[in-house]
Amino acid sequence: MADFLATLPPGLLLIGGGLLLALLRGRIQRWALVILPLLSAWHLLSFLPEGTTVAYEIFGYELMPVRVDRLSLVWGYVFHLAAFVSALYAFHVEDTLQHVSGLIYAGAAIGAVFSGDLVTLFVYWELTALSSVFLIWARRRERAHHAGMRYLVAQVGSGVLLLAGALYHFGDSGSLAFGALNLDTLGGLLIFLAFGIKAAFPLLHNWLQDAYPEATVTGTVFLSAFTTKLAIYALARGFAGTEILIPIGAAMTAFPIFFAVIENDLRRVLAYSLNNQLGFMVVGIGLGTELSLNGTAAHAFVHILYKALLFMSMGAVLNYAGTAKGSELGGLYKKMPWTTAFCIVGAASISAFPLFSGFVAKALILSEAAYQHRTVVYLILLFASAGVFHHSGIKIPFFAFFHHDTGKWKKFAPEKRDFAGEAPKNMLWAMALTALPCLAIGMFPHKLLYPLLPFPVTYEPYTMAHVITQIQLLMFSALAFTVLNRIGAYPPELRSTVLDTDWFYRKPGRALAEWLHRHGATVDRALRSAFVGGLHRLLERSGQALGPTGWLGGIWTTRTMVLWATLLLAACLILYYV
Repeated sequence: MADFLATLPPGLLLIGGGLLLALLRGRIQRWALVILPLLSAWHLLSFLPEGTTVAYEIFGYELMPVRVDRLSLVWGYVFHLAAFVSALYAFHVEDTLQHVSGLIYAGAAIGAVFSGDLVTLFVYWELTALSSVFLIWARRRERAHHAGMRYLVAQVGSGVLLLAGALYHFGDSGSLAFGALNLDTLGGLLIFLAFGIKAAFPLLHNWLQDAYPEATVTGTVFLSAFTTKLAIYALARGFAGTEILIPIGAAMTAFPIFFAVIENDLRRVLAYSLNNQLGFMVVGIGLGTELSLNGTAAHAFVHILYKALLFMSMGAVLNYAGTAKGSELGGLYKKMPWTTAFCIVGAASISAFPLFSGFVAKALILSEAAYQHRTVVYLILLFASAGVFHHSGIKIPFFAFFHHDTGKWKKFAPEKRDFAGEAPKNMLWAMALTALPCLAIGMFPHKLLYPLLPFPVTYEPYTMAHVITQIQLLMFSALAFTVLNRIGAYPPELRSTVLDTDWFYRKPGRALAEWLHRHGATVDRALRSAFVGGLHRLLERSGQALGPTGWLGGIWTTRTMVLWATLLLAACLILYYV
């Protein structure tokens, strides 16, 4: 058994266990949902130490479904932690579809992280897409159905590009190993685009803000942890030091801020914030040094936790208030004090307050940008840090919990008009277990986070200059929010639709498709009629020619037959010599 477990790829216990969940019901199913991530974590810690590789030769091709090194272990640890807290958060839900798809999704993401070849990576890559879409469809609304279809097109399209890139890469190099790649070949470029779609690069990002807010309360927590962070891992593994990633990441940190400030749906605000935070990681990969890659890994680790915590708190609000619109919420701190406290922990973490996890992770990337004298990039990252405090550190808790209670949320959940309780206990425990490392890592990074990173860490985040700079940044950002809000210049929370770049293919593109469908049907009928008519005329003339009175159906003389045989023989001789 030990030998078998030592060769079993990480994540397969979750995938297989997720399939078995479909056969279970009730509390047994929900307890299995929580226990399976713990079993998978035990398998990784006990049987797959650093340096483990498992390789097979199939049809003459060498595949490596297991490769355990320090880079993959960082993501493996945090993915298991995220799977456990997400499962605990969903413990009260009685929905087999969500539980099965959630575990398979988490298992596929873990398996992809430990893949050592591009074929195995592709299989897990597509499995994450196919399993995660059910977390959106499980909301069972028309908007969720359409958003899920668009999400699936983007994710499967990413997988198709990955497969095509892997084939071209194999043709160029003769290897399927998943290691350092470059953009000088068509294969490398296609793989880069595949990773970019999943990482939500600018103009490729709309699936994220479109789909995540339409998922179920618990499904969004699963989604926030795995898809985009898997893409960040893949970029760090394959394209570390690729210069183009620096401007791409800088743009990712900046542009979502403007959308998040005016967005009314607080879960969509968090989706834009997620895009913003991914930008820091992409910049770290582009810088390509040991410090910046450590920063990317550290930021991915802590981001999975505090972003899940924020989505949990907004999910609890949505679950009980029936809406996550900032224009309809307010005053919920009286009714949901624990949820409010956990939301504040997540907000402080994402804002990089000292003593919280974001402070000790984001600093590595910012410092490396400064060390390399990339002044413009450094200033953009500072601007993005202030912006994320605005929309996630202040806006989310303020409009959900502390803004004056409009009472509008009661029309969405009339049965909870006199609601005075908290979220279910399992949701509170999940938030507590997620909030704890947000605090502990921020206080003890050299014991809890830095030893896990791919390279040795000598960086010290708690210097006087760094602490004072960050506090100044946060305080002036808070002052700007307060002043703008007091004078009425801050964008109000209104029931509205924020137009993003996807408008161009969702509205004009759809209109063009409908026009082509309408007029295309007319053209199709005309072409079919012309083709069928021409075919009938051809058959009629052929029948006449081959009939008893036709010129091919009559009796030919011997001289005519000899003439045709001579001409055919001459043609064959000419073709042969030519």
